[in-house]
Amino acid sequence: MRALVISGGGSKGAFAGGIAQYLIEEAQHQYDFFLGSSTGSLLISHLAMGELSYIKNVFTSVTQDHIFSNCPFTIRYKNKIPTIGIHHLNVLKNFIKGRKTFGESLALRRLIGQTLPKEHFKIIQQQKKQIIVTVSNLTTNKVEYKKASDCSYEDFIDWIWISCNYIPFMSLVQKNQSEYADGGLGCIVPISKAFEMGATHVDAIMLNTAVPQINRMPTRNAFDALTVLFDFMVDQIAEHDLALGKMTAKAYDGSLRVFHTPQVLTTNSLIFDQQKMNHWWAEGFAYAHQSITKGI
Repeated sequence: MRALVISGGGSKGAFAGGIAQYLIEEAQHQYDFFLGSSTGSLLISHLAMGELSYIKNVFTSVTQDHIFSNCPFTIRYKNKIPTIGIHHLNVLKNFIKGRKTFGESLALRRLIGQTLPKEHFKIIQQQKKQIIVTVSNLTTNKVEYKKASDCSYEDFIDWIWISCNYIPFMSLVQKNQSEYADGGLGCIVPISKAFEMGATHVDAIMLNTAVPQINRMPTRNAFDALTVLFDFMVDQIAEHDLALGKMTAKAYDGSLRVFHTPQVLTTNSLIFDQQKMNHWWAEGFAYAHQSITKGI
């Protein structure tokens, strides 16, 4: 049984989409399990339904306005290089409203509901394929895996949204008497879970380079420092998840194939640039073709 696992990575998810499109359309791989964390959770439902062109159009056309109902940062370009700054007014608005984060992502919740309507969810539940999103329960200090087959429509839309909520910049969600946040805070790429569920082969897409290639410039402000801090933490979690995944594959006598990005796509995955994301999708498709042709 095959599983497709897609890691978190914000706007870099476009590269994962290109790889997944090649694996499904060109390599003709039939997957029984689809697992995602953070941005990966946005892709897997449509991939499972075979709606590849649709999710490509949706994902690569996303802007900050589609994500944030209250964006806590500004984006400025100097020599075509983006940098983020604090949007003091929006952050102040959030604090006045008694919110626990700098920004809010209710716009993303609406977008998920619009792009995955109830009739499509019914199709998902009728399929034999398993679709699982990863969330972090901050109250119980545990990672949880939510199956579409076990959820109501509204709950599953919530879990997808929650899986993508990169706090403290996006919404902290209270659900089932617990506070939930981005799945990537606990598990950036759920390879081990795929094997535990019965997969014998896993294709894992990790939205970082196999070898660290970043030497960051000094941070410019508090938000810049926070994004660097969280990127560092996520990279460490990803390394742990991959090492654990390899051990689990061996324990279950399964096979694991990992796709990394060949180069650093961006140093700030909260910036959604339509032109770049279209380019990354095409790059991911070409990279998957090259990797499979060479037998990687």
